[in-house]
Amino acid sequence: MKTKIFTLILISCFIVTGASLSAQNRTYSENHGGTLNLGLGIGGHSGYYGYIGRSLPVFHLNYEFDVANNFTLAPFISFSSYRNRYDKYYYHETIIPIGVKGTYYFDQILNANSNWDFYLAGSLGFSIVRSSWDNGYEGNVNYYENGNPLFLDFHIGTEYHVSDRLGLFLDLSTGVSTVGISLH
Repeated sequence: MKTKIFTLILISCFIVTGASLSAQNRTYSENHGGTLNLGLGIGGHSGYYGYIGRSLPVFHLNYEFDVANNFTLAPFISFSSYRNRYDKYYYHETIIPIGVKGTYYFDQILNANSNWDFYLAGSLGFSIVRSSWDNGYEGNVNYYENGNPLFLDFHIGTEYHVSDRLGLFLDLSTGVSTVGISLH
């Protein structure tokens, strides 16, 4: 009789543990892909915005899609533009970085609440740069030297899910750190 009771308790524990693990797996099978991220940041001193010595606003857009469990790829494009005065002329520059960002989500490892996502990422790409001077400038048109068009940046970030369809994110980067909204 004691063996049967012990066996029943053991089987019950396995069933409860299995149900608990199954519930956890449902929680952590969250899809991070299918997400449009719209961000605003400040760039200028490092990464692919190393063209100038001051900060400027940067608009950022990417679209994540699932590649593997907890891993996404996101093609992206950013935009920034500025002008500097040199003597009585203006120098104009537009910088458009294009690339792909690979992101690994640590929600499962950190046992995070389903409202939060935590990640590390890397982005690789190149910048399209358009530079021009005001009409009439006859000086050195190479006065401002462009940086390397290729870049590799690292990111750490988090997203808070306001609802199933909307999130708010903070992405700290070696290139351009951004805050913004995520549309799922």
